[in-house]
Amino acid sequence: MEFIDPKKKKIASLIKIEGTTASDIYALLAVPQDSALGDYALPCFRFAKEMRMPPAAIATKITEDILSRPHPFAAVEAVGGYVNFRFDALETAAAILDEIITKKSEYGTSLIGAGKTVCIDYSSINIAKPFHIGHLSTTVIGGALYRIYKKLGYNAVGINHLGDWGTQFGKLIVAYKRWGNKADIIKRGVSALNEIYVKFHKEAENNAALEDEARYYFKKIEDGDKEAMELFSLFKDITLKEVDEIYKRLDIQFDSYNGEAFYNDKMQPVLDELESLNLVSVSQGAKIVDLEPYGMPPCLLVKADGATLYATRDLAAAFYRKATYCFYKCLYVVAYQQNLHFQQVFKVVELMGKEWAKDLVHIPFGMVSLEDGTMSTRKGKVVLLKDVFDRAVQKSLEIISEKSPALKNKEVAAEKIGVGAVVFSALSNNRIKDIVFSYDKVLNFDGETAPYIQYTNARARSVLRNLGANLEEYFAAALTKDELSGIANKEGEAVISLLERFPAVLFDAVERYEPSFLTRYIIDLSKAFNKFYLEHRILNAPDSEKRSRAALVYAVHTVIEEGLHLLGIAAPEEM
Repeated sequence: MEFIDPKKKKIASLIKIEGTTASDIYALLAVPQDSALGDYALPCFRFAKEMRMPPAAIATKITEDILSRPHPFAAVEAVGGYVNFRFDALETAAAILDEIITKKSEYGTSLIGAGKTVCIDYSSINIAKPFHIGHLSTTVIGGALYRIYKKLGYNAVGINHLGDWGTQFGKLIVAYKRWGNKADIIKRGVSALNEIYVKFHKEAENNAALEDEARYYFKKIEDGDKEAMELFSLFKDITLKEVDEIYKRLDIQFDSYNGEAFYNDKMQPVLDELESLNLVSVSQGAKIVDLEPYGMPPCLLVKADGATLYATRDLAAAFYRKATYCFYKCLYVVAYQQNLHFQQVFKVVELMGKEWAKDLVHIPFGMVSLEDGTMSTRKGKVVLLKDVFDRAVQKSLEIISEKSPALKNKEVAAEKIGVGAVVFSALSNNRIKDIVFSYDKVLNFDGETAPYIQYTNARARSVLRNLGANLEEYFAAALTKDELSGIANKEGEAVISLLERFPAVLFDAVERYEPSFLTRYIIDLSKAFNKFYLEHRILNAPDSEKRSRAALVYAVHTVIEEGLHLLGIAAPEEM
């Protein structure tokens, strides 16, 4: 997959060097660190040996050759061993603004991924356990990648690999039968389930027989016992109903909820194939794949007591997904603590001779905690994501009520701002970094935060409303060169340069599996626009300049709002 920069492609097509292709030229072209030098630069040092000329002479020769023919550049200049190219700023501005005004939210949409399926395994909540702040990163990183892949033409398949299997469900049944109350469980949901789960672990510290009882009830689930399955289904239904409310607030969707239980009957064929390939060995009664030659501990497939493990299920899931979706890539958005696990699973698939092992990608991320520490489900020290959202929304409402007391529908705006701030906090830095969440920082309207971007978008919307015009009609005619003089300034050029980069930023975000490229971009765009807004009149600008400035505002609003949407963040119309 490769993003093609149309300007670089145009430059490469015009340079003729014997023995060098346009693709070679394209790969060498770069953006100068000093924008005063030009839009792109071609270093000529690589050609010195073949052409038997010093780089500076080669640069001069290329420059003279281009200038002798029709070309699209405002300037072409040889500087030392480089050829610098500058495009006409007003022509670029006219083309970019026209494209955004015409395409609207479709700007940046591509068919680069047409015909390719990307499976994205994210969120993967555990049944009967609280949806806490530790689930935030996997959920929003996966959701952002899902949307961006779709925008680039891929068939994205969102998979919520539910944690719906294991002895913990035996423990929960024991806890429910001893201390649970159905009416209370139905009323209070996962919180009530978590309470009795925590109680089980406390009681088990002094009563080892509880662990045996838990294994007994999990065996009943495995055997399809009626009572055990009814309780298991109750726990699952309660959990999914509750987490669905969180997913709605996050605008997160999935195409599959196939979890661990789904792969119960799909592990044996994989184990049989491993046996037939002589990849399985027995160690202390357990079945393993020896990975010591590859610098890893053995991959444990089946315990001595016959129980399967996460690795067995993840292998079965990988084979199922390949057979079902014929994926181009299968991504696993899972915390970095599972690095070794996925290295082992992917290596086993490779040892089985599957060329698609290279298409399995672990996307690790850092941990999220509040300023007062981390969490433990077993000890009951969890911070529910719902509570984090609710508190952020309440603080947003307080800020809005103080800053904009006359704002209508303050509660609706507060929901968008509060939830958006939490989401942005998990996406604003390189995903591998650990995050310590602070309400005050993420709700700062003046910092590099979601509220700052949302406010910038609301400001742009306000300008457009106050034009008092039908925007379709107002922008129907192409902008003239005279009109474009309204944005022929360093602030306007900075905004246009950023708007032009949007499609490339989306490509980079999926190529590196890094939504923070998009968050960084819309922060930069917001800053650049606010500089323009403060330096140049818009609504009361001279008639000869007003329409181009309004077009710039429209383009910024369109791109910011689409960027927020791709990140899963709502954009209030007013703030």
